[in-house]
Amino acid sequence: MSNLTIILGQVGMNSGWLLMIAIALISMVVQWRFRSKFKQYAEIPLSSGMTGAEVAQRMLRDNGINNVQVISVEGQLTDHYNPENRTVNLSDDVYHSRSVAAAAVAAHECGHAVQHAKAYSWLRLRSALVPIVQTASTLVQWTLMIGVILMFAARNPTVLFIGVLALGVVTAFSFITLPVEFDASRRALAWLDNNYTVMQTKQEHTEAKDALWWAAMTYVVAALGSLATLLYYLQILNSRRD
Repeated sequence: MSNLTIILGQVGMNSGWLLMIAIALISMVVQWRFRSKFKQYAEIPLSSGMTGAEVAQRMLRDNGINNVQVISVEGQLTDHYNPENRTVNLSDDVYHSRSVAAAAVAAHECGHAVQHAKAYSWLRLRSALVPIVQTASTLVQWTLMIGVILMFAARNPTVLFIGVLALGVVTAFSFITLPVEFDASRRALAWLDNNYTVMQTKQEHTEAKDALWWAAMTYVVAALGSLATLLYYLQILNSRRD
């Protein structure tokens, strides 16, 4: 291996580190911005006076969905839709709150229920990959660092190769999640825009759109972070061939 090749490899890995650090910083900013936006809109009362649970129940009913239950779960920002038992799970702060933020989050989660009811292709793909991704995530935790050690200590890249493959699956899953999340927000905002009994002013709709946009950005930076990490370990793996 020439000195030039070694130098280029080191530059590439250093660039990978810098990229991961940059994305981590951006992620922190986006997470902070999202939480501050949610807190801001959680303090703005919904003009209709409806709770997050009532908004969710209304949206499900308007979309002809009668087999999905809206329930309250513990935690903060733990809201999610579970396609296995067909439940819209709203955190206590959203379930009982009568705020713009609660209405936006409740409608978004119901957007996933609508996707499920309409057999939205990206959601079906994402759900089918969940068991595989759970296994891949477990592999990533153990194989990357061990793989790097074995590659340089024993000249054996096999474990690192397995880790990179697993990380590739996790990264692909994070990008598949993006259209699912953006589409759920689109469905939520379209429904809110056409239901003035829920959000009675344009200002409320603008605030809901802003809250959901920042929520979506957390998924974007997470996907980019996973991609940056994948590229970094690919560089390490490729350096073994050089």
